[in-house]
Amino acid sequence: VQLVESGGGLVHSGGSLRLACVAAGFPFSEHAMRWYRQAPEKERTFVARMCMYGEIIDYADSVKGRFTISRDNAKNTLYLQMNNLKPEDTGVYYCKADGYPVWGQGTQVTVSS
Repeated sequence: VQLVESGGGLVHSGGSLRLACVAAGFPFSEHAMRWYRQAPEKERTFVARMCMYGEIIDYADSVKGRFTISRDNAKNTLYLQMNNLKPEDTGVYYCKADGYPVWGQGTQVTVSS
């Protein structure tokens, strides 16, 4: 199982970023996928979840209305569109497949005030 996140960067408050997670080594379309983030010196926390075909989508309260999770099963890719970013969104963002205890290297998101 391999997960490779990308798309992070440095943006000003109110800016946008689109993260991507390319998956390999397992049947991507048969697994729910999640985004997590880890702020400096804090625990890794849940951000968003999307089931196999998008029939169930959940968000952490802190990102509702600003972030949108999506997936392209044909490309084995999970996305996270992040709008109206805030400094408290700063952290390393990771994707994860339900059923596999594997993490990618993450992608750093830094939001300046």
